[in-house]
Amino acid sequence: MGGAAAEETSLLGLTPVAPDRTAAYGEHPDQMADFYLPHGARGAARPAPLVLLFHGGAWRAPYDRRHVSPFAAFLARRGLAVASVEYRRGGAEPARAGRWPETFDDIAAAVDTVPGLARELGLPGVDPDRVVLTGHSAGGHAVLWAAARHRLPSGTPWHLPAPSPLRGVVALAPIADLATARALDVCSGAVGELLGEDRGDGDELTARLALADPAALLPTAIPTTIVQGGTDIDVPPAVADAFATAATRAGQAVRLVGTEGGHFPPIDPTTPAAHTVAEEITHVAGAGPAG
Repeated sequence: MGGAAAEETSLLGLTPVAPDRTAAYGEHPDQMADFYLPHGARGAARPAPLVLLFHGGAWRAPYDRRHVSPFAAFLARRGLAVASVEYRRGGAEPARAGRWPETFDDIAAAVDTVPGLARELGLPGVDPDRVVLTGHSAGGHAVLWAAARHRLPSGTPWHLPAPSPLRGVVALAPIADLATARALDVCSGAVGELLGEDRGDGDELTARLALADPAALLPTAIPTTIVQGGTDIDVPPAVADAFATAATRAGQAVRLVGTEGGHFPPIDPTTPAAHTVAEEITHVAGAGPAG
């Protein structure tokens, strides 16, 4: 079995971990968040930051938050509170990537609502005022986009008048630059499907790309880190590099952290890459060293 296939098998072969609590952040069945409480929360000197985790899977229906549950539990063992977010992906018949605009509706709603849910639920040891966004692959796109909503035109439904009160963003192998990802045919046309390429005219596609592409919405003024595997063939490093170049051009510093391996090790708790991710999240959150 080749390296990339072995990495995927390792991740998907992990036993899903049940959350400590699940709550809805909206009325649609997919608008759910699983909470994983930080280990040692009751005896901690200060409440743990809340990590909003968005899973990947090319915005396609077969991939849901279950495959990142071992990673969510791993972060909780490292002393972080985690809310693993579900959101609407594309339909199964026919198989598609994402829904326009519902996928974006859910990302925005989750970021706006889930920290308040943590407060309402009275989750022990959780500080909902210290929020870090992290996501893998398509989820990496989600968190980079969510951090840029104040850069959207004021007439769009997801626009915020000011940046979200985030500690920062840690995007893992993200589909960070949609134009580059389309050019490279990342995830077999997933970006075009997300934007409804086959259902709209060219002008509409161009307009949607401008609203959906995190690289087109820089600078955000929110601390941003990208963790990228050097041998990733699913979302090649060129995508992260394109985002970092766009950020530099816009005057925003982006921390780019390289890890060994490909696409899946950053969310596989059996790998060194996942430990690197935990350290980066902890650093961004200002939570002290991960243990």
